[in-house]
Amino acid sequence: MSLPPEKASELKQLIHQQLSKMDVHGRIREILADTIREELAPDQQQLSTEDLIKALRRRGIIDDVMKELNFVTDNVDQELPPSPKQPVCFTDKQSTLLRKTNIDPTRRYLYLQVLGGKAFLEHLQEPEPLPGQVCSTFTLCLHFRNQRFRSKPVPCACEPDFHDGFLLEVHRESLGDGTRMADSTTMLSISDPIHMVLIKTDIFGETTLVASYFLEWRSVLGSENGVTNLTVELMGVGTESKVSVGILNIKLEMYPTLTQTLSQEVVNTQLALERQKTAEKERLFLVYAKQWWREYLQIRPSHNSRLVKIFAQDENGVNRPVCSYVKPLRAGRLLDTPRQAARFVNVLGYERAPVIGGGGKQEQWCTLLAFLCRNKGDCEDHANLLCSLLLGYGLEAFVCVGTKAKGVPHAWVMTCGTDGTITFWESLTGHRYIHKPVNPAESPVAEQPKPLYPYRTIGCVFNHQMFLGNCQPSDSVEICVFDLNDESKWKPMSEEAIKSVCAPGATTSLPPFPPLCASTIDASVTSNEIEMQLRLLVSEHRKDLGLTTVWEDQLSYLLSPALASYEFERTTSISAGNEEFQDAIRRAVPDGHTFKGFPIHFVYRNARRAFATCLRSPFCEEIICCRGDQVRLAVRVRVFTYPESACAVWIMFACKYRSVL
Repeated sequence: MSLPPEKASELKQLIHQQLSKMDVHGRIREILADTIREELAPDQQQLSTEDLIKALRRRGIIDDVMKELNFVTDNVDQELPPSPKQPVCFTDKQSTLLRKTNIDPTRRYLYLQVLGGKAFLEHLQEPEPLPGQVCSTFTLCLHFRNQRFRSKPVPCACEPDFHDGFLLEVHRESLGDGTRMADSTTMLSISDPIHMVLIKTDIFGETTLVASYFLEWRSVLGSENGVTNLTVELMGVGTESKVSVGILNIKLEMYPTLTQTLSQEVVNTQLALERQKTAEKERLFLVYAKQWWREYLQIRPSHNSRLVKIFAQDENGVNRPVCSYVKPLRAGRLLDTPRQAARFVNVLGYERAPVIGGGGKQEQWCTLLAFLCRNKGDCEDHANLLCSLLLGYGLEAFVCVGTKAKGVPHAWVMTCGTDGTITFWESLTGHRYIHKPVNPAESPVAEQPKPLYPYRTIGCVFNHQMFLGNCQPSDSVEICVFDLNDESKWKPMSEEAIKSVCAPGATTSLPPFPPLCASTIDASVTSNEIEMQLRLLVSEHRKDLGLTTVWEDQLSYLLSPALASYEFERTTSISAGNEEFQDAIRRAVPDGHTFKGFPIHFVYRNARRAFATCLRSPFCEEIICCRGDQVRLAVRVRVFTYPESACAVWIMFACKYRSVL
């Protein structure tokens, strides 16, 4: 292993610090004295190196040192990489094997350990799960400076057994931090919090957002030896944002150990100054927003009833400017096209924010991490994510806030082409619509374009840099003109004012945007599992009806191209491959036989739930309960995976039988 002289000296210094921390030298002296006293004969004056190493190994000293030194690389013959690999999270405390991780000793890391939870009182009566029993679980998700981690699922309990460690890189080259190791003063200026999201998964696989917390980690810079223990109280979300849901015990530790720690007073002063600066910026923006709103109402009193949304509450009940929910987001190599991005957002689940009792819709726009970890959200969450992805692809995209039929509030996305084409993107379905405005001055008998989109009114549009209120005489989408540069039609907010509170790093209260994660689902394995479960469910259902079931594997296989074609069409709006599928089916069905097929699409992987939904369709029930001569059944499942382990599940049931008149 060849190292540059400066790296070799740094590595020696790190090992020396670790040995001093464990007091290895003192323990060696004790063992040396014991060995001389116990094992040497009176006439023997010398103790060999081998004898000493045997004694150290026998007493477990060497094993202790090796366990403490987690700086292990996959191949010791290779040189240290010039830039560190993606940090690895330590999650298995019970494992007897030492977990390997890629650590660059010239970089600065924060080791965060979650050492159990308590006072999760909602689960006070939760019975102890039996071995092998399926139970509800908690999962903790973390995001810090473009790094994401996820804990092992633990059974829901009053005192959940969290025991996980996460190695967070504080200073990253990808963020333009340079290559030198960060000192305490440099790290004090890094205001990014650690965003922690707690998710509950029930026995059916349904996820619920339990808590969302921003951990201020810089207190560790003022603690002795760079180690501190924290008790974090997690608050609920939405209407329960003032109610405690539980407590986590957290330990923070800096690696390598800080040579110089700051005083706690210096750390507290820095944090207080940041809060003060943020509060002042938010106050000035609020004053400006009030003035802008007064001017907007003076244009036309009826503007008071338009959906002009300047602020929105997040899951913690904090009011934030809507422009802060959107930011250009690049998907790396996980998504290739804007339309594929729209399909990804579409397959994330839709769920309105839960509300206790009646009284209409609950206001809750989720931070991006909470939305992605839960894998579902409201229409605003979908629209914000889709707009961010389209901005990342270089399009001029905006989130539109308005209404659908019957005056239901809704959010969707709009892109403005360089040729003036206005395209609406429905984030919940992935559909795209070209907007062609109706001219109200035209003669009533003149033919006008009939809108295909479901939107009725529009109050405002916004992205990460702009906010514009619709000040046209009518807020109807049909006759709306989307010339956003015409201030007689769209009243803009000051871009400087928006930048002061919404630009990256403008305030410490802005949640950083996390990167997207690749799917962890094996599409082939999952497809096969769901298909086997559906075959069993169909056979049981037919048995209850007194019918036998004969499966035809070849017919099932022939359904695959159709499912692939359906997903391709959803993604690209282009139909392809249907001719080959029809030709194959004609060849597989003999003369005098009838073929019936029923495709259906889901965004979840619960086979029993999907089967129950299929039976509610008379067409599908007719296939599953088919009676006749030489009945052969087929089912094919195809799972298409997307980032964040989102997936589109296509299922096709089919049967062929001899027609008997």
